[in-house]
Amino acid sequence: MGGAASVKRTSRDIRTANRYEVLRQIIAGSPTSRQGLAAATGLSLATVATLVGELLDLRMITEVGFEDSAGGRPRGLVAVDASGGALIGVDVAETYVHVELFDLALNVLARADEETRPGGSSPEQVAGQVAAAVSSVVARAGIDPARVLGVGVSVPGQVDRDSGVAEYAPNWDWHDVPLLDLLAERVAHPLYLDNPLRACAVAELWFGAARGRGDAVVVNLGTGVGAGLALGGGLHRGVSNSAGEWGHTTLVLDGRLCHCGNHGCVETYVGAPGIMRNLRELSPRSPLLHPGDQTATIDALGAAAAADDPVALEVVRDTARYLGAGISDLINLLNPEVVVLSSWVASRLGAPLLDEVRVAVARRALRRPLAATEIVLSPIPTDPVSLGAATFALEGTLRSAGGPRSGAGRAGAARSRTAPIVRRPAELGDR
Repeated sequence: MGGAASVKRTSRDIRTANRYEVLRQIIAGSPTSRQGLAAATGLSLATVATLVGELLDLRMITEVGFEDSAGGRPRGLVAVDASGGALIGVDVAETYVHVELFDLALNVLARADEETRPGGSSPEQVAGQVAAAVSSVVARAGIDPARVLGVGVSVPGQVDRDSGVAEYAPNWDWHDVPLLDLLAERVAHPLYLDNPLRACAVAELWFGAARGRGDAVVVNLGTGVGAGLALGGGLHRGVSNSAGEWGHTTLVLDGRLCHCGNHGCVETYVGAPGIMRNLRELSPRSPLLHPGDQTATIDALGAAAAADDPVALEVVRDTARYLGAGISDLINLLNPEVVVLSSWVASRLGAPLLDEVRVAVARRALRRPLAATEIVLSPIPTDPVSLGAATFALEGTLRSAGGPRSGAGRAGAARSRTAPIVRRPAELGDR
């Protein structure tokens, strides 16, 4: 971020960031000692001890005994208190709303889905679907709603997370939608808003292929397409939280018309509608093609490609040529350690897509950055967007720690829900 953002970083921001990083390390490595946390975070032992005390007071972690320390005093161990609260992650996509409820160890306790039908993507309709799915997932988990510490919501497009405004979602033609306010009227928990590029990147940093990597690119393949960037060990947002809009870079001059108004964008060739078009152009009467249903089409393509169907393999190969060209640009430009293919299209097309992308990238990327890069499918078994969104709620909870554990009055809750999420160090620090 620019200098202005740095000036705004208060001692409370730094304390919140440090508390968040300590909790992240505890979740990743429970049980662990204060000495181990100091080594992992680079914080002093005294600072770690203070932060651990705060997390114990918040009942987010618990003491779990001791470990031997080579003849010295036994070291006290702490672990996350999985039952200390619940977090909800919401993945709002162009064709569905998927919600997962997690315990504090980020284990999934319940899931709920709402399908978004054509013509059903007005802001009010989407907010209603989110509210219905959140209520459903809480009921399915059988928990007291007061135990929900926060709800992280990922919505496609460009998002101002401080104001809670969905500034631009080209696939829905949304402009300056006050989404957080619409949700606050329907959801009684603290809310935190961002987009799937950030959510996928954070999920991979926490539990996936980017964990422990200094520089990673998480390619989000769904209806829309983008790249979550983890550079220098931290989440890169850009000056206006708009970094990663790689799906709207030009791949083919004067190519296919994109929802954003430009022609030839990456998204128009490798997003789900673009893949449907690739199939239609190759085999207009293919039984794999489900007109008007991109999910069914991608599902059919994935199953057929896994069974070595020649038409499906040709579509995957054609799609991978475009995708490989775009990923080669990312590799040449950013020189990452790993490129992760994430989200539902990557999951459905799986190994056949990965194999063809690797071949296509090898033909185009410069030798030196290519040699340093690994291209993999996301290993996260659950929905990475929901998981990442839940971490936004966890961060927001830590920022407001010391206040009420559940939502206050609607006006007070709305103010807390639009509070900015702070910059943070180490693997999840904004840059």
